[in-house]
Amino acid sequence: MQEIDVHALATRLAAPQPPAVVDVREEHEFAAGHVPGARNIPLSQFVDRVQEVTTLPGEVLVICESGGRSAQVTAWLGQQGHDVTNVAGGTGAWRAHGFPVDHPPA
Repeated sequence: MQEIDVHALATRLAAPQPPAVVDVREEHEFAAGHVPGARNIPLSQFVDRVQEVTTLPGEVLVICESGGRSAQVTAWLGQQGHDVTNVAGGTGAWRAHGFPVDHPPA
């Protein structure tokens, strides 16, 4: 399984062609703050919405709160032949390192 840390995530997000970031936390967790530009596909809905991920162009990074749920999703997608990368430490590490978070519009 491919994996990066939050510092590598920040670098990749600053690139001219940033990756797609898929946050698999539940909706209330995502609403509490997420990596800027991330799209929310909760783990509880993931199997039904998997095509939203597998049809994304370019690099796809999967994140959750600490890296456990996203690692499960990354491993599952990898077993199916999809090229995805887990973000180790997740959104918790992202916040702990002082990176900004976005909140959905009210």
